[in-house]
Amino acid sequence: MADPLQAVQRLLGLRQLSLLDELPAALTDTAPLLDAVEITVLLVDYEQIALWPLTGDASRTTDSVRINDTAAGRSFTSARPVRHDDPADLLLWLPLVHGAERLGVLRVRLSAEPDDGYQGLTVIAALLAELISSRRFYGDAVEHTRRRLPMQLAAEIIWNQLPPLSFTAHDTTITAVLEPSYNVGGDAFDYAANGTTLHIALFDTVGHGITASALTTLTLNTYRNARRCGLSLTDTYRSIDKWVRNQHPGAFVTAILAELDTRTGLYQRISAGHPAELLLRDGGSLPPLPTPTALPLGLAHMRTRPPGVTRHTLRRGDTLLLYTDGITESRSADGELFGLNRLSEFVTTAKARGLPPAEIMRQLIHTIVSYEEGELRDDATAAMLQWHPEAYQEP
Repeated sequence: MADPLQAVQRLLGLRQLSLLDELPAALTDTAPLLDAVEITVLLVDYEQIALWPLTGDASRTTDSVRINDTAAGRSFTSARPVRHDDPADLLLWLPLVHGAERLGVLRVRLSAEPDDGYQGLTVIAALLAELISSRRFYGDAVEHTRRRLPMQLAAEIIWNQLPPLSFTAHDTTITAVLEPSYNVGGDAFDYAANGTTLHIALFDTVGHGITASALTTLTLNTYRNARRCGLSLTDTYRSIDKWVRNQHPGAFVTAILAELDTRTGLYQRISAGHPAELLLRDGGSLPPLPTPTALPLGLAHMRTRPPGVTRHTLRRGDTLLLYTDGITESRSADGELFGLNRLSEFVTTAKARGLPPAEIMRQLIHTIVSYEEGELRDDATAAMLQWHPEAYQEP
């Protein structure tokens, strides 16, 4: 007999007593309490191509479900429950979302239609997403599931430094992507919401491999240190520049260091030798903000004047896309650059189709990889910021 409350209580007990390796067996035991024949967690791989079952056994080969053109994929990309295409099969896919981060999906094969219209299963999916996120760092079950290729050390270092790919708070949404997933070394992003200020930064380090990842790590953590010390954008720039120059003489990092006042939409940033953001409004793109306004981090001693801070007031629904040159300078087989116009057209079209921000970014990075026929010449990283306040008056 179904007993959703007992199922919740049993799963809650895993928070303190179990590792994620034990989750598949726990779900098998819990399934009858939900009138389910099968309950399986599937996690998205690093390249966001397919969903892979969490088995608790790193050596076990399991069948994946591709994201594109499947019911499971539709649940993942839309963050909504989706029934299997065959109405005679009581197979349901539910999104596993922690905050705004898309972890994967929950596959549930039912023995009977639930009386509550999947409400109880939705609670179970939310609880499992919380369990996976809170306990993923105590073992390697999640990493064993998500990794489909050996990860290079430089990429390991970078991924362990980054915040979740997606975040929503204070009327803002941020979502980011990085490629090549298993060999990235010089690119990184960061964000933080403190009160009504949203901080966001994008970094592109010179070089590749372990040397670049070491410089990126220093840059990222110096940025966080300056931010947490309450430094202004200008002083943050100076602090990072000082440490890059002292620890890696001759090296440099291009960057955008930005802050958004989530009450007023005031966007302030320093462009340290970095490409200008793409600013989208009302289905089109606006003229780019001035760039650069400062020399790359590590080279500021070559100029006497302080870094320039650009200020721009956003309107409700505006979208900013920060990107590294690996996006726009990717090349087709005949050498044609992907370019800013193609980037703007892609994002504008995707927004017009009503795709969620995280899905826009997933499809963008796959488009870039495809454009270079699967072999990226440079790290390609992008971060999208959307401002959508409820209480807002047009200026």
